[in-house]
Amino acid sequence: MRPSAALPAEALYTPCNPADLDFSSTETLPELDIASLHSRAAEALHLGLDMGHRGYNLFVLGDSGSGRHAMVDELLKAERRNGQPPSDWCYVHNFAAGAQARLLRLPCGRGAHLRDDMQGFVEEIAPAIAATFESDQYRARIESMQEEEKEREETALRHLGHESATAGVALLRTPQGFVFAPLKNGEETLSQEEFAQLPEERQKELGSQMELAHEKLHKLMNEFPRWRRDLQNRIKEASREALGLAVGHLMEELRPRYADLPEVLEFLDAALHDILESGESLRESPHGDEDGETTVYSGAISVQRYLVNLLVENPADGERPVVYEDHPTLQNLVGRIEHMVHMGTLVSNFTLIKAGALQRANGGFLVLDAAKVLSQPYAWEGLKRALLSGEVRIESLSELIGFSSTLQLEPQPVPLDLKVVLIGERTIYYLLAELDPDFPALFKIGADMESEVERNPANTLLYARLIASLARREGLRPLSAAAVARIVEHAARLASDAQRLTTQTQPLDDLMREAEHFAVADQAPLIGREHVEAALAAHRRRHERIRERYQEEILRGQWLVATTGVHIGQINGLAVVPLGDSSFAHPVRITATVRMGEGEVIDIEREVDLGGPIHTKGVLILSSFLAARFGWNMPLSLRASLVFEQSYGGVEGDSASLAELAALLSALSGLPIRQSLAVTGSVNQFGVVQPVGGINEKIEGFFDICAARGLTGEQGVLIPRANVCHLMLRQEVVAAVAAGSFHVWAVEDIDGAMELLTGVPAGEPDAEGVIPEGSVNYLIALQLSELAQMRQSYGGPKRRSRHRKKAAPKKAPGKPPVPAGGSGQGG
Repeated sequence: MRPSAALPAEALYTPCNPADLDFSSTETLPELDIASLHSRAAEALHLGLDMGHRGYNLFVLGDSGSGRHAMVDELLKAERRNGQPPSDWCYVHNFAAGAQARLLRLPCGRGAHLRDDMQGFVEEIAPAIAATFESDQYRARIESMQEEEKEREETALRHLGHESATAGVALLRTPQGFVFAPLKNGEETLSQEEFAQLPEERQKELGSQMELAHEKLHKLMNEFPRWRRDLQNRIKEASREALGLAVGHLMEELRPRYADLPEVLEFLDAALHDILESGESLRESPHGDEDGETTVYSGAISVQRYLVNLLVENPADGERPVVYEDHPTLQNLVGRIEHMVHMGTLVSNFTLIKAGALQRANGGFLVLDAAKVLSQPYAWEGLKRALLSGEVRIESLSELIGFSSTLQLEPQPVPLDLKVVLIGERTIYYLLAELDPDFPALFKIGADMESEVERNPANTLLYARLIASLARREGLRPLSAAAVARIVEHAARLASDAQRLTTQTQPLDDLMREAEHFAVADQAPLIGREHVEAALAAHRRRHERIRERYQEEILRGQWLVATTGVHIGQINGLAVVPLGDSSFAHPVRITATVRMGEGEVIDIEREVDLGGPIHTKGVLILSSFLAARFGWNMPLSLRASLVFEQSYGGVEGDSASLAELAALLSALSGLPIRQSLAVTGSVNQFGVVQPVGGINEKIEGFFDICAARGLTGEQGVLIPRANVCHLMLRQEVVAAVAAGSFHVWAVEDIDGAMELLTGVPAGEPDAEGVIPEGSVNYLIALQLSELAQMRQSYGGPKRRSRHRKKAAPKKAPGKPPVPAGGSGQGG
């Protein structure tokens, strides 16, 4: 096998030619509908919005900053003009049950009219009621009734007095009440001494007459309350008649405006009936601005109870609401009932009912961030209850957790008819689908947005329009074609793939805003390529403090990394360090040692609980590779150890498994590895090299160390061949490769990697299975054979000397490796 040739500089970076863009500045480019980049998600959104059945709410899956909100906003702006117009919703006082506010549904735009009409009505009835009860006519009528009742009582008492006097008994009025006394000569009453001197028969006769008179007086006294109740009823009826004349015409003026709304007419009738029944109470209750808080919040009978609480108002043109709730607490979703402190007590009424996002979005669309809803206590459950029941019932946290001890207002639930659009990460969607049994029934449509799109001429032109649209939306100056080309190249770098473009618009927005800053400083009419380059350089500068510290420690020799010479069992791996919205890589020394044992490969990182499960899996794959290739004719009698030197944190991923295997094979064969090279890639059980992530950062991380120490023309990086399409390296790396001072090799299997690392042929078996003498595989097989013999000799009845002649195997100890061509994903 011949070593792979180094990649040419043209393979390390795929530029975007400004001449292919066919425009000079973005000023001439039309707007781009972001949905054109996410056709699959757009189709799903249209389907969900068109479905009128329950449960067809939507969940938009996508990466943060990928334009999810922008696409949803554009689609809903167009959709809100279609469909049934939304309704206005009002709460009014329930005259039959004061603690249960009554709900009114009105056509859009008419809720405000009803509110204003009733406000004007309340302002007019207050003086009308006062004027009615203070009028001379009303007072004269009431006084006439009262005088009539007084005269009736007096007449009854006089009649009783005359009747008693005829029988010889006088009816006397005293401060303690009415009493009866015997008469003498029909005029004067008898004293006790005079009464005692009367004959016994006369005394008994007068006593009987007084008892009879007492009975008649008692009956008369029992009649007086009934007469007075009749008087009060007649006074109340007079009040109703007076109020009917004073207020009825005001209500009659309102009725024609709502003749087509039976519920409103019913409310107006109930309000008028309550006014007529409450007459004197309304007269005595405070009103106006003098004691406004007491009137509204105390719950006392007042004219304020005839107001209308406009809960939700929609425009009269019928445009459906689109509500974005950024803080979706339970009360912000379902609404709340506010309270006021009055005389040391929390009180409330229907005017303090406030709408939540569900009520405001009713008849339209509610857009929520899934993570925010799930992070708020009881919010997710409250949202599901509303969607499942088809109505919004106002709940408070104090009620749910049992802390409320006051009498609560119970508003009538609002019927719900809307589309809920949740926006979140894919992880949230799949976790909800798996763990929440209600989720699939409520959110039947998942709109999965693309994380990246193919980089081809057509999509590149669309991407240029996207860049122009983003710039206009942010109010930025136009970009030149060269600047757009550079942003396209950067988009490929963000996608970590030269053949793909990221759909994340947030980093592009940030880049263009920062590029405009440099354009303004240059007083340039357009954002040029040089301004984009300046913004990228400034971004790297802001985020390279930790990278420079790593590099400094390597260059000072505190972190041992060699870039010259050779060493057995030692190799340069590459590790990626993610830091928020940026990342970098640095070389790390990996070493392997071999001794006699029972065929195990020890992962030291795992032994001390620093290795993650994926890294451990990679090490087990190495063991399987050794057993498959070299363990057919003899037992593997080795004990090998692998470690990341000077690693004091966790190690995860299998992207170093190629480097670990190369170090292990070097230790087995005794062949030294070139320290001027670094390696990245994962391997499978057949030794096929698989692609890994962070390929650009890894190459650049080793290049920076080599450049700082001085490029010799011998340094370079070995990468999986499948990663070649991902290369979008910095220009200084490309220039160094073009000058021959740095190299990048693409390998397909471990044999090709070992040839580059050692300079010795790997040694493929011929047709008879014989491995060429002196090759890498030959030396490994020879060493393993010696270890097997040594272990056998140590395990036998008689210990033999280790000094014996080596027997070189003439045939391969195992099957030849599977040809390259496998694929997979590395860490």
